[in-house]
Amino acid sequence: MNKEDIKATKSLLSTPQKIVIIPHKNPDGDAIGSTLGLWHYLKNIGQDVIVIAPNNFPKFLKWMPGQEEIVIFEDDKERAQKYITDASLIFTLDFNHLSRVGFMQESLEAAEGTFIMIDHHQAPADYAKVTYSDVSMSSTCEMVYNFIEAIDSTSKITSDIANCLYTGIMTDTGSFKYSSTTSRTHRVVADLIDKGAENLDIHNKVFDTNSPSRLHILGCALKNMVILEDYHTAYITLSQEELDQNNFKKGDTEGIVNYGLTLDNIIFAVIFIENKDEGIIKISFRSQGDFSVNEFARAHFEGGGHDNAAGGKSDFSLQETTTKFVGLLDSYKDKLKG
Repeated sequence: MNKEDIKATKSLLSTPQKIVIIPHKNPDGDAIGSTLGLWHYLKNIGQDVIVIAPNNFPKFLKWMPGQEEIVIFEDDKERAQKYITDASLIFTLDFNHLSRVGFMQESLEAAEGTFIMIDHHQAPADYAKVTYSDVSMSSTCEMVYNFIEAIDSTSKITSDIANCLYTGIMTDTGSFKYSSTTSRTHRVVADLIDKGAENLDIHNKVFDTNSPSRLHILGCALKNMVILEDYHTAYITLSQEELDQNNFKKGDTEGIVNYGLTLDNIIFAVIFIENKDEGIIKISFRSQGDFSVNEFARAHFEGGGHDNAAGGKSDFSLQETTTKFVGLLDSYKDKLKG
């Protein structure tokens, strides 16, 4: 954060505020971890604060301290809308464009509160009075740590805050193996452990509490994997029928796309997931090295994100979408050499 943003934020928080904190739609570990971490901090300094998520989040995150206080917009619209309408200050975390909250977008666009954005994705919009945006950061949770350090002191980080922030850093760095993991990231994580983050317990709760359906879906996904050796690419498809047959629950497909990158000589991995309720194919892109899936997703699938991790969508059928995808690869052949 620059000096002007720090000064502006300190001024805003120097008086009592009605604060709403919002993650993106389909919130992941970084979104829930960062919003809850900030929620604990603001609550502890005497602010009136609530977290409102556009929709529900995976079961493997529902142990996190404070998660039971999150208001789910799609389940309790009237209550959530009142909080947004009454808010004097609105934090948006782990996203940088209001379209990322789905059906909450209209409510946020009509809100009269002052916006503060904390996010590490590319191409931020300009809706916030304070924009703390840094694409080099491992996670929004690491940025919330920096935020607390800049406007106050990390001595205010409790064990609850530490557990929330550790979770988001761990999940968004792929357990600290992605290139965004820096020496600073490790120093932050070390301090969070010193402040009470139960790192082994967090890892077990996030990664080692699989349901049978989640493992069955993983098996189905791996069976469906297509490897395109000439393009150093692997992609996975999951149809709505396959999800239904295996009793899909929110979060069951989390991380499956990364399996493609465990193959030798694969630098581009994709998963296509049919969602008939929304009438779209949800797409996750991952890469290794210099191939930018952010640019690829923005150019072809109405998405974006980071250079090595991005999302997108398609309004075509699953077959039409994968056919389009494969047809695009030839023009990227030189960039996919590795």
